[in-house]
Amino acid sequence: MRQALLALMAVTLAACQSMPPSPGVSTADPGTAIQDWVTAVNTCDVDRVAMLYASDAVLWGTVSPVIISSPVGVRQYFERACAPNPKLKVALGEQMLRAYGDTAINSGSYTFTVFPAGQPVQFSARYSFTYRKKDGRWLIVDHHSSALPAPAPVRQ
Repeated sequence: MRQALLALMAVTLAACQSMPPSPGVSTADPGTAIQDWVTAVNTCDVDRVAMLYASDAVLWGTVSPVIISSPVGVRQYFERACAPNPKLKVALGEQMLRAYGDTAINSGSYTFTVFPAGQPVQFSARYSFTYRKKDGRWLIVDHHSSALPAPAPVRQ
């Protein structure tokens, strides 16, 4: 896992920041917002990923050494993540979605597959997405992701 994380870090080092929302993105409810994000990341459609973030969004990416707080930074983070071939992939795990009026929070896990030296390597991470409904669309206003720690050894 450490090798995969280091490989992903090497391609996504970003001292970056978030893209203004675009009217072309239609996230109708908070339950579909994460699916829109996964589809955009898995197709490495950086324009589409960036449009899912509010213009004042904050991203603390899985492999980012800095917090990202501008549209340009969010875009650069995902450009770096999508630079290698084959492209990275993400699959959702457990999710806990809560909605509070025009705010929603989705906490859960996902698994990334990266391809250092062309071979697939997977590592799991945990996430929290906070969404705000603006003009009928759920936009990401805060996204935190961190690699899952290794399980603690069992003592006997």
